[in-house]
Amino acid sequence: MKKVYVQAAAPYRMLPDDINLWYVRNKDGGMVPFSAFATSRWETGSPRLERYNGYSAVEIVGEAAPGVSTGTAMDIMESLVKQLPNGFGLEWTAMSYQERLSGAQAPALYAISLLVVFLCLAALYESWSVPFSVMLVVPLGVIGALLATWMRGLENDVYFQVGLLTVIGLSAKNAILIVEFANEMNQKGHDLFEATLHACRQRLRPILMTSLAFIFGVLPMATSTGAGSGGQHAVGTGVMGGMISATILAIYFVPLFFVLVRRRFPLKPRPE
Repeated sequence: MKKVYVQAAAPYRMLPDDINLWYVRNKDGGMVPFSAFATSRWETGSPRLERYNGYSAVEIVGEAAPGVSTGTAMDIMESLVKQLPNGFGLEWTAMSYQERLSGAQAPALYAISLLVVFLCLAALYESWSVPFSVMLVVPLGVIGALLATWMRGLENDVYFQVGLLTVIGLSAKNAILIVEFANEMNQKGHDLFEATLHACRQRLRPILMTSLAFIFGVLPMATSTGAGSGGQHAVGTGVMGGMISATILAIYFVPLFFVLVRRRFPLKPRPE
């Protein structure tokens, strides 16, 4: 079981009097402001001793400075704790703990996703060499996702990593449209270079249509506002940047990769 904290947008929760801006629904279905039936005042309670896992603790809540990723800020915090005297330690909780946990799993997840895509392509083309021409386009989409995130000053957080996994599959999709058609024509006896050029001409429109549809589909996420928009910005910006770069660069590089791989590993005639 995980706790879920619901909070208003930052401009509506920074001051104590902001609670008067909130509304609740009465029994008749109307919206009534808090100020109509409640008042707020400061009160000082008894001291509270914080404990974590049985040890005396001090809870520190904050956020990274603008332009600094949460991972970098957490690394700095850990380096500062090492300078403290013996007996002091640091433990992460909530989102920071989840980020540390998922950060350790990210390389394995990327490797598994690439392996699954490669095996599916190997089964589709009945070849171990042709899928390489598809997989070589994946870094082009990743570069676009990283560049778009950097240009907007966003962080390399859990949300962005989820979007990056999506970019891996979508980048391969554009390459598959070209490689599948070119490989089929090449197997029918057409010249490798001519088959590749013909595949590019025939698959250009489907690539542009599907890519633009997906780019405009994630555009609302990249431009969303309000509570929870930070995570949507990370996913939407990463996916949109990756799709743009993968679409533009794939048109030029996928044919090149396919020709190079096919010349390095020529097509073997199938037994009669």
